[in-house]
Amino acid sequence: MSQRQAEPVSITVRIMGKEYTVACPEAEHDTLIRSADHLNERMTTIRRRGKALGAEKIAVMAALNLTRELLENQGVDGQTVSEQAAAERVRQLRLDIDNTLTLE
Repeated sequence: MSQRQAEPVSITVRIMGKEYTVACPEAEHDTLIRSADHLNERMTTIRRRGKALGAEKIAVMAALNLTRELLENQGVDGQTVSEQAAAERVRQLRLDIDNTLTLE
């Protein structure tokens, strides 16, 4: 038997005073609401400190800022910052072990 996917539900979110209706799987409802709230907060902050920017420019600036943060969190070569630190620590331990063994 094939498993039937759940029908998407329509969610209305408010971003910078405008309402948008978005379809998403019911299981992602809470995540979508949190995402919209976060985006609204970021865009509102940009609008408050900017000079009479239009909604499109504010959206692009927010997207660029969020994308930069995402890429920083992903780190180099898809590794997170903590994964990079762990890999560097392992590399350093290997060097320490190799140096100790060569001294004996």
